[in-house]
Amino acid sequence: MNEIAATPAAQVIISVIPIVGIVIGGTVIFFYLLWRHIQIKLLIKSGNYKPVHFDIRLFTLLTGILLTGVGLVLTVLILIIEGFNYPLLGGLIPLTIGICLLIFYKVYKNS
Repeated sequence: MNEIAATPAAQVIISVIPIVGIVIGGTVIFFYLLWRHIQIKLLIKSGNYKPVHFDIRLFTLLTGILLTGVGLVLTVLILIIEGFNYPLLGGLIPLTIGICLLIFYKVYKNS
């Protein structure tokens, strides 16, 4: 087969792109967290801060349903294509995590 080899300059550019993306993404996340922290500090000083209520039961129900659905579809698809082999873990892992989150949803008592 005729394979086209990348020039050394193209190889450097291809290897630098993910590094630049990670650095820029990390910088954006850092400044978001910094500005959010300053905003919350100023809200607390002015007396206008209202803490956010996080509903753990609703979160576990949503993520449990999503992971169970994705895991079930991946498990069936990989089982049909590959059979019982190591790639099957790609579907069994999210399926198991989703089922565990649904069990947690049933067991967890609201306090």
